[in-house]
Amino acid sequence: MIRGAAAITGAASGIGRALALELAQRGCDLALADRDEAGLKSLAAEIGQGHDQANDRARKISVHRVDVGEAHDIAEFAREAIVAHPALNILVNNAGVALLGQFEEIDQAQMDWLFDINFWGVVHGTRAFLPHLKTQAEAHIVNVSSIFGIIAPPGQSAYAAAKFAVRGFSESVRHELAVAGSPVRLSVVHPGGVATSIARSSRTGVGVTDNARRAQMIDRFETAARTTPKEAALRIIRGIERNEPRILIGNDARFMDILQRLRPGTYWAPLQKRLERMAKAK
Repeated sequence: MIRGAAAITGAASGIGRALALELAQRGCDLALADRDEAGLKSLAAEIGQGHDQANDRARKISVHRVDVGEAHDIAEFAREAIVAHPALNILVNNAGVALLGQFEEIDQAQMDWLFDINFWGVVHGTRAFLPHLKTQAEAHIVNVSSIFGIIAPPGQSAYAAAKFAVRGFSESVRHELAVAGSPVRLSVVHPGGVATSIARSSRTGVGVTDNARRAQMIDRFETAARTTPKEAALRIIRGIERNEPRILIGNDARFMDILQRLRPGTYWAPLQKRLERMAKAK
């Protein structure tokens, strides 16, 4: 059973928002972080301070404007969240961004921008909260990678590199915690296509001049994104409750994981054909 308080980055929309709503229903206090202050306030108002009937107490929600690409912001978020929620025992490093374009179409500044958020944001978040989490009787870190942390399609070199890095970092830290006998558990999440705005809000490589190609990539993502944010959130919560080291979200993620295991060097050709059939069938 999940109890205590959770800190969630990228909480104003998508999976983060859905996760906040589901954890609130289970009586969790929440420290909600995002760059989108209006989205955070709207979410907090929707949840309401409420009442945790199971423990006969008022539920507490705090909102924090945080750019996870800035290490200072994350450190400040951790300090504020722990003061507001001394029983905080769940950290969800969820915030992420996307960047469309082939490797030669994105410049180094764009790749650095993505890594600062998608990878270093996870690292800095884990580092900032871990000392406090280790003082709790039970605690859990959830690091959101992607199915693109298992497979690496063309046009996603920066995103896949960062999400593979999240996977490697998370697995190593999980093993370190287990060897040390720490009360902190860690799960890494690999969502497949989840119906969020990440593709539409993505940046485009400086070398991409064909707007039609961008529109096509967004359309293909949205066609394949069949899992709802709520379904993703419920799957993550089940993974936390079961202490699953790796949480795959969606039938597409499970399929691609199996395909990569069977054809680790040649999975892309059959996968591309499958995606093209899906696009034609739309």
